[in-house]
Amino acid sequence: MSRLFGSVRARATLGATLVVAVALVAAGTAVLLSLRSNLIGEAGTQAEQSARAVASELAARTPYDRLSGLDGDDRPVQIVDEDGRLVAAGEDLERITGTATTDVTPRSPQPDDDDSDDDADDSGDDSDDGSLAPGEIASETTFSNGSATVDGDTEDYRFAAVEVETDDRGRLTVHAGAPLAAEHSAVRTALTVMLIGFPLLLAVVGAVTWLVTGRALRPVEDIRSEMAAITASEDLARRVPEPATHDEIARLARTTNETLAALEASVERQRRFVADASHELRSPIASLRTQLEVAAAHPGLLDLDGAVEDTVRLQHLAADLLLLARLDAGERPADARVDLSALAREEAAGRTGVTVDAEAAEVNGSRGQLARVLANLLDNARRHARERVTVTVRREGDRAVLGVADDGEGVAEADRERIFERFVRLDAARSRDDGGAGLGLAIARDVAVRHGGTLTASAAPAGGALFELRLPLAR
Repeated sequence: MSRLFGSVRARATLGATLVVAVALVAAGTAVLLSLRSNLIGEAGTQAEQSARAVASELAARTPYDRLSGLDGDDRPVQIVDEDGRLVAAGEDLERITGTATTDVTPRSPQPDDDDSDDDADDSGDDSDDGSLAPGEIASETTFSNGSATVDGDTEDYRFAAVEVETDDRGRLTVHAGAPLAAEHSAVRTALTVMLIGFPLLLAVVGAVTWLVTGRALRPVEDIRSEMAAITASEDLARRVPEPATHDEIARLARTTNETLAALEASVERQRRFVADASHELRSPIASLRTQLEVAAAHPGLLDLDGAVEDTVRLQHLAADLLLLARLDAGERPADARVDLSALAREEAAGRTGVTVDAEAAEVNGSRGQLARVLANLLDNARRHARERVTVTVRREGDRAVLGVADDGEGVAEADRERIFERFVRLDAARSRDDGGAGLGLAIARDVAVRHGGTLTASAAPAGGALFELRLPLAR
């Protein structure tokens, strides 16, 4: 069962069909009950009209044998006296249930004179009590359901009972019935139509939902198949098809393509990083190996200072690569309070030609990583400065701004973003021996971003380059 309804298409079709089925059953039940109630009410109205017509004739002192309602039509009629005795009935009435009596043969009473006087007195008492005056018909009608056999045909009927006060026969109750055959026939016909039509309608709803859902989900299947092909081919340059709509599926396709583009850029960046790192490592390793091989063959020619320098470069390069790897892995900085002004004075203390103009500004982050940023900026500024390097720390709103400016030639506007890329050197003068591996500014910007800040390059007011680190102030 789980595999049968394992797709969104199947579940949507099942859900829509079930909802429509419940709605149809509820609506069908309401229609049947309303139809039955209306038809029963109509039959009761007809029965009441027949009963009141007979009661009107009784109020007019019409003899029983001349009552129009007893002339043998298809509607059963009974007339019952106060004692519940049947005094008149339809000519063809053979059997009846659901009324005051099941008798179909009238039994006329034969009271003596005293009884007649008593009846007259009782009749007078009834008229005195104000319930019904002689010749008056009760306004209330009592309804009941039953069955009757008229001229050999047995049917269900809706009976109406109406009371009438006569001045010669006392109070009588007229029971008249109207057949319920039309009600039964209409209900059966409606039920048959529903039993046939509802399954067909549900089949149509299921088929339409299946087709519409399949058409709506077709772009999703195209996206899935293309993603599977991209995964199998490992070709991140491919993109999933974007439908020409403006719905959720189109937004999903665009987001998927944006994710693929970001993933492609990330993979390409990692490939360039590995290639550049391998290239940078090859030179000092080759130089160190050459020196060691020469020293092995000619111990007197060993360049010990050069070997130490190459080893130190390898150590620094390995440390930089390790830090970049940690940053790329999403390492979060420590949540400590760091005073940028104190940090600037500490880093500037061991360097000549560096002046500090700083006000107190505390930020949250890793003291070691922020010290690395400042050290990289100072080393870069000293390599390009003519005479001096200036470090400033100030507050701007909710940000702390640390600036490092030099009086060198500055950075061309076209290169102010490129210098933050990894292994980038702007000119040949920045050799591997003097200018480093081209990772200092890249590390500085990555650390700044990890601390929720920015690092930008611009022109210093007095000429040269100005690097500004902006970080959120500590709360």
